[in-house]
Amino acid sequence: MKNIGKLIALLFLVTICGTTALSQSATVTGTVSDEGFRPLVGANVFLQSEPNKGTSTKRDGSFSISVKPNTEQTVVITYLGYDTLYKTFNLNPGETKNIDIQLTFGSRSFKQVIVEDERTRTSTMSRIDPKSIDQLPMPNASIEKTLLFQGMGVSSSNELSSQYSVRGGSFDENLIYVNDVEVYRPFLVRSGQQEGLSFINPKLVRSVEFSSGGFEAQYGDKMSSVLDVHYKKPKKKLAGSAEGSLLGGNIHLENASDNYRFTQLHGFRYRTNQYVLNSLDTEGSYKPSFTDYQGYFTYDLTDDLELGLLLNYAKNEYNFIPQDRETDFGTINEALRLKVFFDGQEINEYETGVGALTATWQPTNKLRLKFITSAYRTLQQENFDVEGAYRLDELNRDLGSDNFGEVAFSRGTGGYINHARNYLLGNVFAAAHKGTYYGDKYTVRWGLRGKHERIEDEFNEWRYVDSSGYSLPNAAPFTSREDINLYEVIRARNNINSSRLMGYGQLSRALTVDSNEFSFNVGGRFHYWDFNDELVGGPRALFTWKPNWEKDILFKAASGFYYQPPFYREMRDLNGDINYDIEAQRAIHYLVGMDYVFEMWDRPFKFATEAYYKQLDNLIPYEIDNVRLRYYAENNAKGYATGIDFKINGEFVKGVQSWASLSIMSTKEDIKNDFYYEYYDDEGNRTYQGNQFRPITDSVRKEPGYIPRPTDQRVNFSLFFQDYFPGDPTIKMNLNLVFGTGLPFGPPSYDRYQDTLRIPPYRRVDVGFSKQLLRDEKSERKGLGLKGPFKHLHSVWLSAEVFNMLAINNTISYLWVRDISNRQYGIPNYLTGRQLNVRLIVNF
Repeated sequence: MKNIGKLIALLFLVTICGTTALSQSATVTGTVSDEGFRPLVGANVFLQSEPNKGTSTKRDGSFSISVKPNTEQTVVITYLGYDTLYKTFNLNPGETKNIDIQLTFGSRSFKQVIVEDERTRTSTMSRIDPKSIDQLPMPNASIEKTLLFQGMGVSSSNELSSQYSVRGGSFDENLIYVNDVEVYRPFLVRSGQQEGLSFINPKLVRSVEFSSGGFEAQYGDKMSSVLDVHYKKPKKKLAGSAEGSLLGGNIHLENASDNYRFTQLHGFRYRTNQYVLNSLDTEGSYKPSFTDYQGYFTYDLTDDLELGLLLNYAKNEYNFIPQDRETDFGTINEALRLKVFFDGQEINEYETGVGALTATWQPTNKLRLKFITSAYRTLQQENFDVEGAYRLDELNRDLGSDNFGEVAFSRGTGGYINHARNYLLGNVFAAAHKGTYYGDKYTVRWGLRGKHERIEDEFNEWRYVDSSGYSLPNAAPFTSREDINLYEVIRARNNINSSRLMGYGQLSRALTVDSNEFSFNVGGRFHYWDFNDELVGGPRALFTWKPNWEKDILFKAASGFYYQPPFYREMRDLNGDINYDIEAQRAIHYLVGMDYVFEMWDRPFKFATEAYYKQLDNLIPYEIDNVRLRYYAENNAKGYATGIDFKINGEFVKGVQSWASLSIMSTKEDIKNDFYYEYYDDEGNRTYQGNQFRPITDSVRKEPGYIPRPTDQRVNFSLFFQDYFPGDPTIKMNLNLVFGTGLPFGPPSYDRYQDTLRIPPYRRVDVGFSKQLLRDEKSERKGLGLKGPFKHLHSVWLSAEVFNMLAINNTISYLWVRDISNRQYGIPNYLTGRQLNVRLIVNF
């Protein structure tokens, strides 16, 4: 704690220096309105010589921007649908010029171009189009799923889950912010069908930015990626949308007051996966129910001070009564069938609430200060008692037999019981300050955040396995038959209270040398955690160069230290115990990349590529069980991740965007004190322990060295393609294709070096066909709109979707059983099969 005072003093010294380093300049102020003198909110105002330096108009249409004195400066005012206006000034130092601008409704057609945000292009962040989610034909369409196509290095092998892996990182290594508030994923979820709704409501989203690595110091303390989402502020008195499908529905409403000082945004969602879960191998009564409400409110106390309130309440319920399961697997030479009869049920509940209050103060157009307080609370319960009795049969593989494919004989029988009573209560309280100072050619950002976490966890699980007539683990000789040996027992009760202090500072600068454009961003972070009295931090840097070439190419290089202090999951080991000596994991990123904006077929395209190497230290090993991560809770590994990513997007079909991405990667780790023995008989032949016919005379200790991490997906390819009926853009086709090579897995033990097998590749094709039933022509022909009862509707779309069109059985995990000869089999747990869905979207 003794270092906190020095850190706070240093941070506020940077703040004071940043706010007092105001250079003398001139100022242009004014208002922007339309032809009817109505204020235009959010119009862009920037300098022609410095397009990345600008502002936007406020609720009353007002703006203020600094210009360089004693030089001719051109101010550009743009607004979607209106003609661009240029105003040139030559002002004296300290002079203020006030102008009133009226923009004219644009009647000209413009050549289509890619609108490129210079700020994101000169960083590792990339903009994600949130509107594409309306066309995404997937069972669990979400903002996170769009990252598979629009991001780089992103993979996911479970269509029912919103979790994703980035460049070999685990699900827990991804930062997600909504309006600068950190979002947490459920603690107790163990399968995709239990997960429910993603926190982010796509209908409320204004902007989405994503980085796969090398991100700036202003983004927090995770090792892989950051997703930065901001909700919109309504600009209409009333607007919204309604959507319904076989999987549920959602409604969103937005409103702005007459003077635009108060805005409100509401989103209601309901989802049930019951329809798609009926295509799983396990038949039974699925009753999933996921609901949430989100609200975002803003109020301008003054023209310079805005208050914001973000609210979220979510309740997820997953009830399941399994009946039976039949799975065929194996090869043509050994075709097998597993038949399981179930008794019992599973009841899971997850209830979450989030509240965040923000105050944003912009005393000058150069200085922006934001203060954030937030509270997160979750109550999660996991209860199940499921008994399964199974029969393992070998199938007739004689192609000429009338009984081909039928059961030939039994290989063994067995059973198991899974029991859990898990309860978790989590509370996180945070307060933060973020500041930005916009200089003439540089930007300074700083921030400070304090966070307190309180976790109460009661963990009670056991498993009993009776495989082919004997209990696992095997009972000792002469043990009473009345004794029951449980395969695994976990009982723990934990109470964790801890506090953290985090801060950052960074400087970005752009300059031009001989028509070559350069920019750099340097900064650093610190993170103090009183749980183990650990202080970590380090520098981060980014450099970009846009050469003065005829082709529009930009090069970038980034590096930095990314520490990830453990959250509760990483602290709890396989037995449910807390490691009080746990430390932060560390990743050092090295990244080089380029992007190229070009035209093909007289249409705009963008190609981007990044090569990277991540040095991983102090790692906490884990195993993946469906979407649940089970940590070893020890910093006993080191590793690396290296690869290259490619992405291209553009108008492969004129007027609509499509994306394709390819990732090639390898990630491995070396676990300390991870070893095994090889045994030899007296003739030097390898044998195994306990072989009475070939007694052991020698043994050799082996070190596995580097082994694949659980997320080692070597190749991943994603495609999202849009097309429309020739001559009729109201009829569209949307297709997404995902291919990923298999992930490592192994037998049910906690010896990671045995996980050398590979799950079959993940292959999935989903397709959707949509028809626009109604459309508002106002945006196309001024003064013409829908009549009668539909006059308030903007558009109506009806879609038919085919999930898993090729009906591929993708494997997510394995159930392990033994036959009568003690041979062990991994039975694949398949994901969803082919299903049809109908969706109706109404915008007003």
